[in-house]
Amino acid sequence: MSRTICGVDVSKDWLDAHVEPGATAERFGNDAAGIAGLAGFCRDHGAELAVMEASGGYERLAFLLLWQAGQPCGIVNARNVRCFAEGIGFLEKTDRIDAAVIARFAEAKQIMPTPPPSPAQARLKALMVRLSQLGADLTVNKQRRSAAADAETVASLEEVIALLTRQSRRIEGEIASLIDDDPLWARLDRTFRSIKGVASRTVARLLAQLPEIGILSNKAIAKLAGLAPMANDSGRRSGRRHLRGGRAGPRGVLFLIARLAAKYDPHLAALHQRLQAAGKEKMVIRIALARKLLVILNAKARDARTEFANAT
Repeated sequence: MSRTICGVDVSKDWLDAHVEPGATAERFGNDAAGIAGLAGFCRDHGAELAVMEASGGYERLAFLLLWQAGQPCGIVNARNVRCFAEGIGFLEKTDRIDAAVIARFAEAKQIMPTPPPSPAQARLKALMVRLSQLGADLTVNKQRRSAAADAETVASLEEVIALLTRQSRRIEGEIASLIDDDPLWARLDRTFRSIKGVASRTVARLLAQLPEIGILSNKAIAKLAGLAPMANDSGRRSGRRHLRGGRAGPRGVLFLIARLAAKYDPHLAALHQRLQAAGKEKMVIRIALARKLLVILNAKARDARTEFANAT
């Protein structure tokens, strides 16, 4: 291996570390003390990079604290690591084996450090997650209210709905203030909302869940959002292309907004009419519109970022 890499398998309670080359392994607790020990372990073995899988949030504390300790970290996709493990003959699965495979995968794929989010970025993402949770809770409780026949039950549900509504409005206000207080985000907000159909909540979700917008190429941002159909060809066969991977949150909101924006944006409207005339399936049209909208937003964001950089 050309680099010394520490693979870290993350679980709720443990961090299993494996350094390659050298095959040195050790287990640490997934808490502040254990992470400090892991940082020392990486330093002692000259690890240039610590790599861990995205593990449903269990990796967040270790990721942030290792960066604070001066240890560069990277995050990789768990499914990709598992496929790599099976490809090199590791059919068995243990925490120690997983840590070793992560290190080897990181070297094979030349994984680079993933910079930690800024405090504002982390807060925006947390607020958007909570807003989504409140929205889901509101939907469930409104459905329960409509089905309830008992007056006492209805009154109880209305109290819950009122509380959830107040919390949603408060968080929406905090999100708006957070975006307004950041000059770049405020510029991107104005830029995105210049497209009719793109509202403030859509902008907030894109900024929270797709912060790379305006930085990556159109092809790369489409793949990151899971809006790049994957080739499936072999020999003379040209297989049907499907979406795979990517970030479900931004993709979902782009599906919804693209249908609305296509009523007003001439480029989206023309694409929609052309695909309909060609007899394309509804889902194919939805994907094409969402991707086109993302490309438009990415181009606008790139221009806005350039203008902001030149003005500062």
